[in-house]
Amino acid sequence: MAKEENLSLEGLHFAATEIAENGNILTITLNRPERKNAINADMVNEIIYALDYAKEKRQIRVVILAAKGDVFCAGADLSTMRGGGGGGGQSESNVPKRGNADDISLRLRHLEKPVIAKIQGSVYAGALLFVCNSTHAIAARHAAFSAPEILRGIWPFMVMAGLFRLMPKRQGLDFIMRGKPIKSEEAKRYGLINEAVPAAALEAHVAALAEELANLAPGTMRLGLRAYHAQEEMAFDAALPYLREQLEACVRSQDAKEGIAAFLEKRAPKWD
Repeated sequence: MAKEENLSLEGLHFAATEIAENGNILTITLNRPERKNAINADMVNEIIYALDYAKEKRQIRVVILAAKGDVFCAGADLSTMRGGGGGGGQSESNVPKRGNADDISLRLRHLEKPVIAKIQGSVYAGALLFVCNSTHAIAARHAAFSAPEILRGIWPFMVMAGLFRLMPKRQGLDFIMRGKPIKSEEAKRYGLINEAVPAAALEAHVAALAEELANLAPGTMRLGLRAYHAQEEMAFDAALPYLREQLEACVRSQDAKEGIAAFLEKRAPKWD
């Protein structure tokens, strides 16, 4: 993504999602409840555009991924996969084309801002991409998680990249090899989500978490998340000198100067 694109939401019609900006928080809501929020081409493109917008806009510090209806997301819309068809009908979305399905994982991992998956219902198949590549995942206790592709003669290839960076290998392999769902408490135990909360408490829990993250040092958050993903691919001996350089850069940053000054002056920091 180019640095100075000056992306805008004005004049755009989002057909498969709803985008809401409230202060420092951008919420992307999957909006195909009649199709269990199955992922189609419009949804892919609209999410990518919204994430690019969020990355570009300095005022946005946190992204929430939410969904309408009883199901968070049913994965890929299989009606668009049969024979490679487009699903029929003219798209009502006028959002500029910016990428394909695999780009969602990359955009999430390289956003360099907190992303909270707000999971109000069950998660199936390719929807695990949202969960695995967000920085936080909070689910309603009744929600279930499954990778049922094997039952359809398909393997969850794209999901594996994020899944095995979270779940233990034996549990992860069993999860995708048998296609059986797991409950939210088990998903938490295996590291797939952060918390499982009562459905009635989900809204308030995610709102409080988003507000907390939005009030933390945004420049340091970007630097830290960038370094987190970079060092994850490095050998230990290479990661240490890289992280030392990042620490030195962080200490020199405006956020660190303001944070230290606020601590010494016994006041709340004012982040730029």
